[in-house]
Amino acid sequence: MRRRELLRALAASSLGALACDPSGMARPGAVRRISIAAGLTGGVYYAYGGGIAKVVSQSLPGVEATAEATAGSVDNLKLVHQHKADLAFTLADTLDEALQGRGAFRETGVVAARALAVLYGNVTHLVTLADSGIRTPADLAGRVVSSGAPGSGTETIAERVLEAVGIDPVTGVRRQSLGLGTSVDALMDGKLDAFFWSSGVPAGSLLELASAPGRRMRLVPNAEALPSLRQRFGALYYETAIPRDAYPGMEAAVAVVGVANILAVHESMDESLAHDLTRTLFERQPELVAIHPEARHLSLETAVAGSPAPFHPGAVRYYREKGAWKS
Repeated sequence: MRRRELLRALAASSLGALACDPSGMARPGAVRRISIAAGLTGGVYYAYGGGIAKVVSQSLPGVEATAEATAGSVDNLKLVHQHKADLAFTLADTLDEALQGRGAFRETGVVAARALAVLYGNVTHLVTLADSGIRTPADLAGRVVSSGAPGSGTETIAERVLEAVGIDPVTGVRRQSLGLGTSVDALMDGKLDAFFWSSGVPAGSLLELASAPGRRMRLVPNAEALPSLRQRFGALYYETAIPRDAYPGMEAAVAVVGVANILAVHESMDESLAHDLTRTLFERQPELVAIHPEARHLSLETAVAGSPAPFHPGAVRYYREKGAWKS
């Protein structure tokens, strides 16, 4: 079995055992099991997803939530489409493709996803070592580069950034498709020249890399790709920065491409459940922040803006109750 197929089979098997019925309803008196398709261990999705699972299980009577390690945004949305997961962390650009049944979703078809909240912004880490000679994305030409795990949002944005700076993502680099932890190991072992990683900050595995003795991590600015990205894909992408204090050894902030992260569900989820899940995000936010600092960016103002998917009626009801829904 190919690696991509194996990842999907493992994720589907793990999540399928936990998912509730397509509407999110459980039998009377039964425990309602909620599965959260998160991301790779060592990344923000996995930590944040674990936090959401914890507070949902503690807050909603009769609900037991579990966060699962997955390949990332593409696989997460496919699992929601197949009713093998209930909630999905996803990048906005991947969600946009899913809604249209394009790109990685050509075979899947249109995914009937709806947003609960825009959570925070992802930054595009382009990671190398200080002695690699790589200073701009264009320097990746002909080098050994990981574009992220198959089925991840990192893979989508890596391909697009490479194209934006004039590099064919298939033939222009010696491409590897590795997850975060494997990419870090390969970089330190001299088997990779650079790798992409799209996430919030800080990412645990990158903190470890930046703190490793003997070799110095370099984050490559990549905001130069933004004009081409916006021309092709519109306002899904924006300029942001990895702050100087995000990782040890950084000498200055690094200008990069940003994209929103969204917590999505299937459109068939029960309205009351979607409402209660959204409410729990905000009522238990301090506990989520304690689990991962990216949760501090969740706010009523920003949660309702920037999703290419319509918002679930249950989420809309919560935002209206709080005066945050303007339409």
